[in-house]
Amino acid sequence: MGAGAPGGAGVTGGRPLPAVVGAWLRRVLWVVVLSSSGGISRKGRLPRGGCVVVANHSSHADTAALLAALDARHAPLIGAAADYWFATPWRRRICRRLAAGFPVRRTGGGLGDLLLQADAVRAGRAVVLFPEGTRGRDGGLGEFHRGALLLAERAGVPVVPVGLAGTDRLLPKNGRLRPALVRVRIGQPLYGPVSPGRARTAVAELAAEAAALPERDSALRRRIARVVAGRWGIPVAFAWAAAEALSWPLMPELFLAVACAAAPRSVLRLSLSALAGTLAGGLLALHLAASGAHLPAPLTTGRMHAEAARQLTVEGADAVRRQPWNGVPFKVYAAGAGRAGVPAGEFAASAAAARSVRTVGVGLAFAALGAAGRRLRRLYPLYLALLGTGFALGLGLIVAGWR
Repeated sequence: MGAGAPGGAGVTGGRPLPAVVGAWLRRVLWVVVLSSSGGISRKGRLPRGGCVVVANHSSHADTAALLAALDARHAPLIGAAADYWFATPWRRRICRRLAAGFPVRRTGGGLGDLLLQADAVRAGRAVVLFPEGTRGRDGGLGEFHRGALLLAERAGVPVVPVGLAGTDRLLPKNGRLRPALVRVRIGQPLYGPVSPGRARTAVAELAAEAAALPERDSALRRRIARVVAGRWGIPVAFAWAAAEALSWPLMPELFLAVACAAAPRSVLRLSLSALAGTLAGGLLALHLAASGAHLPAPLTTGRMHAEAARQLTVEGADAVRRQPWNGVPFKVYAAGAGRAGVPAGEFAASAAAARSVRTVGVGLAFAALGAAGRRLRRLYPLYLALLGTGFALGLGLIVAGWR
């Protein structure tokens, strides 16, 4: 069916409905994945009707970036190296299901594989190809092969150049995955017979444009990230949590919300340091209370202390397992355990089990938020303002509820 033919049952503008639905699902999948690993930005759109997309190639993440950025109504098909992606059954299934890939031989017969897609392009689909034939190194752009251009000429559709930047940082060749912002720039369609040099120049200009765009960020976020990711991160997390277990009214989760959103990659060291500080401060508070000392406990109520004392009397050290979820500060349980004569070892074991889930879970949640919001880092001061407001309101409601 041609690109302009009316769609029948199960057909959308010449494209099979299952192919369009699958393209939407793949787009959602890869948008979520890339958003959680540094973000993705797109500029430009594909023209109406079928086309052949040509892009620079430096990473396996290029395919994910294109599937996330290209219009799903074109139900993109991705040309993939037959000798790699179709060499084993599991790779073949991954390539077809997650990338709508089709095999292209790199040695002998590759042009024939491409021309088999001419009917799909005429029907309005976008066929995506990497004319370099393999991933490049160091951001360089290799020579373009003619296959993609001959497919466009044979099908009578335009060639659309696309420039990618950031994928080589996200997933380097022979390297490990690491957070990075990916940028996709979709250029104007090229009509008529297109030479390899013309297509290569267009892609190179778009890739350079994408790479040259500065990543907008907040100076405040950068300063906080430098501190918490540096040598001061662990002692600050430990000291904050230990102080809160003794008397300080601001819970360590607030620190983690500030720090992990600014420096997501430091989440485990910060979360575990805060957990260690909580346990150390809690044991110190227990011993001080057992010796008769009374530390100030701001933003707590008599009802909180009475309820914690009742639970500790009935349940012993296991009572602290209620703490992460009932709104009573940890310092209330730690001091109450000392006055109730709860053994320090039992209290530490129960507190570790209870606090680890909450402390590490909160750290991971805000680290994920920071990674997903990489494109919005310039709004970090607004995030802190909203976080502070929300925390103050929540704390006020909890204290009021325990009066």
